[in-house]
Amino acid sequence: MDIKSICVYCGSSTGKRAVFAGAAEALGRELAARKIEIVYGGSHRGLMGALADAALRAGGCVVGIIPQSLVDLEIAHRGLSELHIVHSMHERKAVMSRRGDAFLILPGAWGTLDEFCEALTWAQLGIHHKPCGLWNVGGYYDLLLQFLAHAVDEKFLKPADRDLLLVSEDLNDLLGKMVEFRPKVMPVPGKLQSSDAI
Repeated sequence: MDIKSICVYCGSSTGKRAVFAGAAEALGRELAARKIEIVYGGSHRGLMGALADAALRAGGCVVGIIPQSLVDLEIAHRGLSELHIVHSMHERKAVMSRRGDAFLILPGAWGTLDEFCEALTWAQLGIHHKPCGLWNVGGYYDLLLQFLAHAVDEKFLKPADRDLLLVSEDLNDLLGKMVEFRPKVMPVPGKLQSSDAI
């Protein structure tokens, strides 16, 4: 798959361990080196800021999408390649989804999971056919992965839909999986079209 831009979801804090900010910076540098545009939530704080700053220092292109309410709180990153101010969180997610050729999640909490789970749900419904990658930095998402195995075992999640989530603890391995991703496109009667949602 030809990936020219990646939508990255990550925390607005840096977390407890230094490995998290280090990973965000490494991702920023690697995507800049690969000439892959970063689309993210537009904040200068936490892992979001670490990602953006590292990519910009390495000569990368970083596009921020942020609602006016967060701009008013003075957390917008003012040094980005592009900063788009939108009206709501819903519009933010829709614009980010349209701009990205793929989705990648770093450590985070409610907002991070909300955004990434929506991208996975849309992949499951056939609304998009873009790769969704989880970088399991420092084992942060181990318990989530255990829960997903449990959801499959309890037959709430089909194995094929679980396999839409590409996982690795190694960044280069994960990016390789995302590039090699080939969606299994199956017609679903009455399914949503991408224009209905994004």
